[in-house]
Amino acid sequence: MPVAFVLLNVNPGKEEEVLKEIRSIPEVQEAFRVYGVYDTVVKVSAPTSEKLKDIITWKIRRQSSVKSTLTMLVVE
Repeated sequence: MPVAFVLLNVNPGKEEEVLKEIRSIPEVQEAFRVYGVYDTVVKVSAPTSEKLKDIITWKIRRQSSVKSTLTMLVVE
């Protein structure tokens, strides 16, 4: 099963709102607010690579308060 970690930068003051929305996505296994360069770390998995890409592109990256993302696909 393909897995990815997605690091998010979100608009200031919207961190909790984004975290709540991200956690409501069924394919999201874990999501945390963090301090540092990024605001949120998300672990997401899907049955196929194509489905994983769609979740990241259309359910995570398209949220209005998400400014930028960095996606790391797990290889092992």
